[in-house]
Amino acid sequence: MNPSRHPYLDHPAPIAFAHRGGAADGVENTASAFRRAAAAGYRYFETDVHTTADGRLVAFHDATLDRVTDARGRIDALPWSEVRRARVAGREPLPLFEELLEEFPAARWNVDLKAESALIPLLELIRRADAWDRVCVGSFSEARVARAHRLAGPRLATSYGVRGVLALRARSYGIPAPLRAGAVCAQVPERQSGIRVVDGRFVRTAHALGLQVHVWTVNEPDRMAALLDLGVDGIMTDHIETLRTVLSERGAWA
Repeated sequence: MNPSRHPYLDHPAPIAFAHRGGAADGVENTASAFRRAAAAGYRYFETDVHTTADGRLVAFHDATLDRVTDARGRIDALPWSEVRRARVAGREPLPLFEELLEEFPAARWNVDLKAESALIPLLELIRRADAWDRVCVGSFSEARVARAHRLAGPRLATSYGVRGVLALRARSYGIPAPLRAGAVCAQVPERQSGIRVVDGRFVRTAHALGLQVHVWTVNEPDRMAALLDLGVDGIMTDHIETLRTVLSERGAWA
C-alpha cells in the first residue's frame, strides 16, 4: 500500500489536529474537550492511551493521575473502578478510548501509544470497532510502533518514532539511513533540544518518500504560518481557535 494513499489521510492538507482535544482550556483528553473541538469544526483529534490494572484503555497523557486530576497514583496500578472517579481539573472524568470512538464516529484519531501494555488492547479495540481508517498510531518508541504495524499490517496507519525521525532527518542531508517501511507520516516537533527538526529539506525528503509531515505542538500563529509556508501537511495545537483562524485566513480551513 502506498502510505500516502492510506484512508486515514483522506483529507485536504493541511490537517488541523486538536491536540488532546485542545489542551489550552485545562481539560485535556476529556470528552468535553473533544466535543468543543468537534463543534469548532475539527475532524482530527490527538490523544494518548494507557491501560488500567484491569486492562481498560484510558485516553490520558500521563502515566500518573497526579498532574491534571484530583486523584493520585499510577494508572497501570489502579483498576478502572478507581480511575473513573478521578476528575480532570476537578470536574471532568477520564474517558475510555472506546467511548470516544463511539461518541465521535466521524473523527479521526492520532493515538500516542504511551505504554507497551496498551498496544494489544488498542489493536483489539480498533479491530472490534473496524476503525482501521480512523486511527493512526504513534509513539516515541520506534520498536513499539513497529510492533503495532507488524501485528496489524498495512491496514493500520502508523507514524515514525524517534529513531525513524532521526533516520529521516539524516536522509534529508543525503546520509543513507534505514527507514521502517509502512509508516504514513512523520510527526515531529519543530525543534528538539534547541535543534531545528522541521525545515524545507526535511519536508521535501518526507514528501519524496510519500510521507506526510505533522508538527506538534504549535500554539503561536506566526509559527503556524511559517510551518505552513514550508509545506507541512498537518499541525497539532492546544489552541484550536488560533489554528482555525490561521487556516481560514489562508483559505485552507477544510
